[in-house]
Amino acid sequence: MSVVTQSTRGCVLDARALIDQGYSRCARWKGANKTHVTCRFKRRCFQVSKSHYGDNTGAAVDGNTEMLQKADKPPKKRKRKHSELNQGEIDSQAFHEKIRSVVLEGTKSLVDSARSLGYLQGATVSVEEPLPSQECSLAALCEMAKELPLVNDEEQEERVQLLVTEGGCTSHLDLFSRVTENTSDWATAVTLMGEEYVIPPNAAFLLSDFTRVQPLVHYGKRFELIVMDPPWENKSVKRSRRYSSLPSSQLKRLPIPLLASPNSLVVTWVTNRPSHLRFVCDELYPHWGVEVVAEWYWVKVTTSGQFVFPLDSQHKKPYEVLVLGRYRPSESNSSSFPETSEVPVEDRRLIVSVPSALHSQKPSLSEVLKPYVGAEAECLELFARSLQPGWTSWGNEVLKFQHTSYFTLTPADDRAAVPKGEHADAPATSSPGKPSPPRRSPTTVD
Repeated sequence: MSVVTQSTRGCVLDARALIDQGYSRCARWKGANKTHVTCRFKRRCFQVSKSHYGDNTGAAVDGNTEMLQKADKPPKKRKRKHSELNQGEIDSQAFHEKIRSVVLEGTKSLVDSARSLGYLQGATVSVEEPLPSQECSLAALCEMAKELPLVNDEEQEERVQLLVTEGGCTSHLDLFSRVTENTSDWATAVTLMGEEYVIPPNAAFLLSDFTRVQPLVHYGKRFELIVMDPPWENKSVKRSRRYSSLPSSQLKRLPIPLLASPNSLVVTWVTNRPSHLRFVCDELYPHWGVEVVAEWYWVKVTTSGQFVFPLDSQHKKPYEVLVLGRYRPSESNSSSFPETSEVPVEDRRLIVSVPSALHSQKPSLSEVLKPYVGAEAECLELFARSLQPGWTSWGNEVLKFQHTSYFTLTPADDRAAVPKGEHADAPATSSPGKPSPPRRSPTTVD
């Protein structure tokens, strides 16, 4: 059950269950040999059981009156070298005060509802294994690939390639200049560039950086949903050097008008810096022809339902912002494409979930956004670090969280793994450049 509960305030997500539902059937290739395995994302990655503060005050979202009174107390002011706040801090404080009651009251209501269903009761089983620490070199490989010549127009006609050909061959793949498709209804574990990755069913991806995004445009698809998590510039990223950031102004170069269907939903993850939020709403979306329609908040809680950071912390907040908009092309650009049916998007909804302990792994939005785009929508994720069933994904670390070190793979009973009437060994019938079989929509919420 990936969506645990939902109401007019928002929903509670089980992020790990949402990942696992795409890997219920998995075929593993080792050379030309194929076996069936069960595949689950490692539980340890979502076992965030402790809040990042000292005395639990400011983090309570349960019904305990005393704790809620403590949460409502003004935050203690930290000592500063300068007596006055800078403009960025003033803006952040004003934004926080504007949404504080929405976050506090909405989270309490949703957490209470989830607890009544037996969720967010605290970790029942302690998992002692360390977090996966696979070093990701994909971005460096993308830099090296930039030294290769661009694909010419004739070669560009072969813009799509199959992940696995008959016999399990993957050595032919050009991951940097062609979109790769897994047309199987099964997840597929394959070796790419010397490492093993698990590719979800009916997924497509392009591994490239910002300068080599054209193959995605040449892919020839228009998308009803586009989600992006840009590598925003900030001090913590510069200090940690976890990934390369991108100046905000460069985001305008993304070819959204060439990728989006009319009235498609465009969703952008934004850090808690008000300057980034203003940029998206006042500059970026208008530049693309996207109209802002709603602002949502992802609230991060522990396995026992407490905020992962104090709500009023001046350092880190337990929430992040999503800006939702509708693409409104000019009449000349929209005439040749069918319009996406438009469902009104409610403002100020919450998505409450236990966050991954892995840096920058956001929860999948496939289930919560399905009502606004339809179950059969073509979906695209930009700056992706993982793949989703039925989605197209692009980024210079697009396979990062698909590495098998993040999954537990165990041999499956082949007879039980293949449903009656299906043949997992049947090769894919689609060929590069031709239409793929209809993509499976995300699993229906239990």
